[in-house]
Amino acid sequence: MAHQFKKFVSLFAAPINRLSMITIIWTVLVLLAIWIAVVLFLDYLKHRTQLEGNSWTKTGLIGLVGNFFDTLGIGSFAIETALLKFTKQTEDRLLPGTLNVGNAIPTMAQAIIFIRIVEVEPWTLVLMVVASGAGALLGAGIVAKLPENVIRLTMGIALLITACFMVATKMNWIEGGGEAIGLAGGKLILAVAANFVLGAIMTAGIGLYAPCMALVFALGMSPAVAFPIMMGSCAFLMPMASYRFIKAGAYNRKAAFAIAMAGLIGVFIAAFVVKSLELDTLRWVVLGVILYTAAVMLRAGLRNQEN
Repeated sequence: MAHQFKKFVSLFAAPINRLSMITIIWTVLVLLAIWIAVVLFLDYLKHRTQLEGNSWTKTGLIGLVGNFFDTLGIGSFAIETALLKFTKQTEDRLLPGTLNVGNAIPTMAQAIIFIRIVEVEPWTLVLMVVASGAGALLGAGIVAKLPENVIRLTMGIALLITACFMVATKMNWIEGGGEAIGLAGGKLILAVAANFVLGAIMTAGIGLYAPCMALVFALGMSPAVAFPIMMGSCAFLMPMASYRFIKAGAYNRKAAFAIAMAGLIGVFIAAFVVKSLELDTLRWVVLGVILYTAAVMLRAGLRNQEN
């Protein structure tokens, strides 16, 4: 089925080579970035006299640090969740929206960089990215209406799942990580379906990177291919999810704006200055943060459920 779909699409895209297709993806990303930046800025201006009482400096630094690690492929959601909670910068019920809106623009900057510098089969990239975007459209509308306790429990469980993926990858319990730069047939169908699910659950404040990286490895693709796929998936789905959160007012405007602006700095520092840093130790540190945050979320959620 996947082969027939790709053959059908190729009838309309035969003249399009890899370079031109990647250019199209890159251009769409730039346009999406401009669009969501305008939407965010207009919403900020509309509510500039009603901003939350959190700190510009603290939330900005959180965005810088989170997106620094995000660009290295470690993920930002767990780090930022832990730091936002530790510094008491936003309410738990606003975390999903704040994370999605605040990290949308920095994540698109990451995708623009890695889609350019890492080779990946165009249709594999396009189909997986579209699937994650479709999942985000479904998930954001549901998550924005969930009660705070459900969000806590959902995030706690999902963070534990993410930690399991990270441990499995680190301990080589998940086989894969071949040299392929694309997928076909059943593997492509599985990848598209899995990315749809990951796109939906990401709108609950769950990082997509670790599960997507594990998926790429398990399907026998080159580890390097994980970067444009996972960053492209997030880059296309986050504007869609962010728009829903912005329109619902289900996010911390001040924190999201600070994270977005400072997060860009973190992206460029990581991408152009310290890309060659050893990531092994950093991944174990982040794993500890994820587990700690999951425990805090689950404890709070279960306590409220009992009450």
